[in-house]
Amino acid sequence: MILEEQLCFALYSATNAVIRTYRPWLRDIGLTYPQYLVLLVLWQDGERTMGEIANCLALPPGGVTPIVERLEAAELVVRRRDEDDRRVVHVALTDAGAQLEEAGIEAQRKVTCATTMEDDELSSLRMMLTALTNRLCNSAAIAADASSQRETADVD
Repeated sequence: MILEEQLCFALYSATNAVIRTYRPWLRDIGLTYPQYLVLLVLWQDGERTMGEIANCLALPPGGVTPIVERLEAAELVVRRRDEDDRRVVHVALTDAGAQLEEAGIEAQRKVTCATTMEDDELSSLRMMLTALTNRLCNSAAIAADASSQRETADVD
C-alpha cells in the first residue's frame, strides 16, 4: 500500500488544508472552525435544537455540546430548554452571533479564492464529495443492518 494512493489520505490532507486556510480569518473574528460550522447552521436555518445541529454536521449529539457551550460563553448564542420536553435544547443566535455572519461570509470568500478553482470546479467537487459521503453512509448502514441480522440469527 502506498500512502499517496489512498483515498482516505487524500481526503484527510484536503480537509486539513481547508481548515488551515480558514484558521487565520476565523481567528480574527474569534472563532474556531467547529464553532464556525455551528454558526453556519444557525445563520442558514435560524434557531435549531442541539440534535438538529449535530445531524447537520454529522456529529454525535454530545459532540456539539462543548462547541455550543463555548459559543454561549462568548455570547454568540443562547440555549434554552424546550417547555414540553426538557431533554430538548434549542440554540439561537444572539445579536452578536448574527452580526458575525458577514465576517463568516468574507472568510469563506477568501478560502474559495485561495483554492484558485472556478465556481463550476468547486460545485463539481462538492457534488462528488457529497455523493461519496452518501454512498459510504449507505454502505455503513447496510453493513450495520447485516451485522444486526446476523446477531439476531445467532440468538435464535
